[in-house]
Amino acid sequence: MKRVFIALLFGMLCLFSGCGKKVNSPKVFRIGVSVPSQDHGWTGGVVWWAQKTAKEMMEDDSDVKVTVATAKDAGEQVNQVENLMVQGIDALVILPQEPGPLTKICETVKQAGVYLVVVDRNLERPVQDLSVVGDNPGFGKAGGETMVKFLEGKGNIVIMEGIPCQVNTDRVEAFKAELAKAPGIKVLDSQPAYWDTEKGLKLMENYLQKHGNIDAVWTGDDDVLVGALKAYEESGRKDVKCFIGGGGSKMIVKKVLDKDPLVPFDVTYPPSMIAVGMKAASDFVRGVVADQGKLIKVPAEVITPENAQKYYFPDSVY
Repeated sequence: MKRVFIALLFGMLCLFSGCGKKVNSPKVFRIGVSVPSQDHGWTGGVVWWAQKTAKEMMEDDSDVKVTVATAKDAGEQVNQVENLMVQGIDALVILPQEPGPLTKICETVKQAGVYLVVVDRNLERPVQDLSVVGDNPGFGKAGGETMVKFLEGKGNIVIMEGIPCQVNTDRVEAFKAELAKAPGIKVLDSQPAYWDTEKGLKLMENYLQKHGNIDAVWTGDDDVLVGALKAYEESGRKDVKCFIGGGGSKMIVKKVLDKDPLVPFDVTYPPSMIAVGMKAASDFVRGVVADQGKLIKVPAEVITPENAQKYYFPDSVY
């Protein structure tokens, strides 16, 4: 399903991989993938992409065996990584639940000579061979540029931040930096919604009570956007001109595709970055690439009605 999109994400790896050259070898290469269970929409998307990519990789190359393990918390994730090590793996691709508890086990993985790819979230110490990350400053910048352009440089805006952490800081600071270029834009409020639908609903209700006129809402997350839209629709207000989320969930992308007047755009932070990490690990352990650097950054892109179809995956859980 839509392998073209995956190919686009992997395109950057072709610079190092000889565009997918296959290596013939009697060895079976084993790759372990450790990701959080679906605790919200985005991580659900990560699980879906990990399972989908594992299936495709094994169909494409019988010498590759991929095991995907999901964990509800950091303790379970540590145990699962230990189990993967007992099974014998050549590479581990991990999206850590929390940096602290996962750093030590990742150090053990490295000491055992296993190639280590860390996706999205940093460890306490950078022991990994490769990091695959989203462009968080670019994410905020894209949202800010799009909103300023849509509002033609003037209007009242409210912001829904994520969980207080470096990812959130990078996004929000970049977003606000774009707003600062338009003197006619006024930020009425900026509070955390913790990347949570229910908290987004409650915060939007609070904003609607506090502020008599709101021109635009930046939720910075598609799960939060769902809650914010519900609160707005239930309020009966008609002043908000647009909502911009982020992540590229199928529900919000469909709204963009259908030209919903309240959701004219979205910004990607693709859960498919786990697939980029898996492909990179496979290429390295099989000898397709000798050196792919220390970092792969997956860019943030603006989703519009014109390009939304290529970002719409109706079979995805996210």
